[in-house]
Formats: sequence, structure tokens, C-alpha cells
Amino acid sequence: MNFEQARFNMVEQQIRPWEVLDSRVLSLLERIHRENFVPVRYRKLAFADISIPLEFDQFMMRPKIEARMLQALDLREDETVLEIGTGSGFVTACLASLAKRVVSVEIFEELHREAALRLNDNDINNVELFIGDVMSGWQPEQAHDVVVVTGSVAEVPEQFLGWVNPGGKMFVVVGESPAMEARLMTRLDVTQWSVESLFETDLARLVNAEQEPEFEF
Repeated sequence: MNFEQARFNMVEQQIRPWEVLDSRVLSLLERIHRENFVPVRYRKLAFADISIPLEFDQFMMRPKIEARMLQALDLREDETVLEIGTGSGFVTACLASLAKRVVSVEIFEELHREAALRLNDNDINNVELFIGDVMSGWQPEQAHDVVVVTGSVAEVPEQFLGWVNPGGKMFVVVGESPAMEARLMTRLDVTQWSVESLFETDLARLVNAEQEPEFEF
């Protein structure tokens, strides 16, 4: 398979038509080889407009969603990023290439281990990886300039808000399948946020972020 041609087609036929025109993001998608982060059996689908399956019923985001997210975040070289859900490590690599440092947490030890190997193989060194459940006790040592949530939530958990520095941003997909909303949330001060609706999508739920059932008595 000609991966270079497939990468070019992905950018020209999926990414650009979805209003991703940021030269930094387009250059990044050409530079970081997505096929290196895809499970071997799905390598030929690395550039398809689909959510590629990972182990433990997890998925990689579709390429155009990753691209729109990176464009919306508009990362600076002096910013630190917290990624919730390492997954394959591809988004981690993209974030690390644009920001100063990335802290990424993954609930599944095997995904964590495989992502660490891929990042090392691709010379991505400004990343700190953790194993933990953000819905049940794990939390970062400090707040970050940017928080990226790679699985959807019914509503943004309160603890996530506290992990964003004042002036910082969060990318998160909120709602119920099949019509969820990708949001860019900017923390204006201690209590105030601005919320920008980016696009509609459908994203696999963050592990253990299922909405609690409501009981009526």
C-alpha cells in the first residue's frame, strides 16, 4: 500500500473539506505517520474516514475530528497539555509536537504500554504517561493550560474543570449518541467559562463516564 498517497488523499479529501486550513495542523498530519499508531491488522485503514478499533472496545477518533480538534486548540509551544485517554498514542504525539509538554492518562495498562512504545519509536520525548481512572480518583499533580478529553461524556465532570488553568482551554465531546457536540471551553477566570460549539459528532464514551440512571420515587 502507498501510505504517502493515502496520507495525501486523507488531507485533501477529508481534512481540508472539513475546514481545517491551519498550516501547522496540515504539516503535522503529513509529518507524523498515523499508520505507525494503528493496530497492525487495521494498518491499511489508517487514513480512512472511520473510527479505528483498539483493544478493550476503545477507538481512535476519525482523522478529520482529530484535525478539527487540533486546529481549534491552537496550541502554543509554551503550553502544557493534559490528555484524558491515551489510546493509540497518535493524538498524544500530535499534541506533543505542538506544545511544550503532554501529560496523558490511560485506564488500560496494555494500551498505555503500547502507546509508550510507539511514542518512543517515533522520538516523541516530551510526554509523561500515567495509568489511572479519571472518573475514580486519578488526578494530575497540577492544572494545565489545555485539557483534551478523547472520549465523550454526558456532561463535563466537575473535576475536569479544575484541571484547566485560568485562561486555558478544554476540548470535550458532550451529549448522547448519535448527536453529540464537540466543544471548546475557555476558562476566563476561577468560575467563568466561554463555550464554543465546534461541530456535531458521535464519539465512544469515556470509560466509566456513563450517565448514572435516574430513579423516580
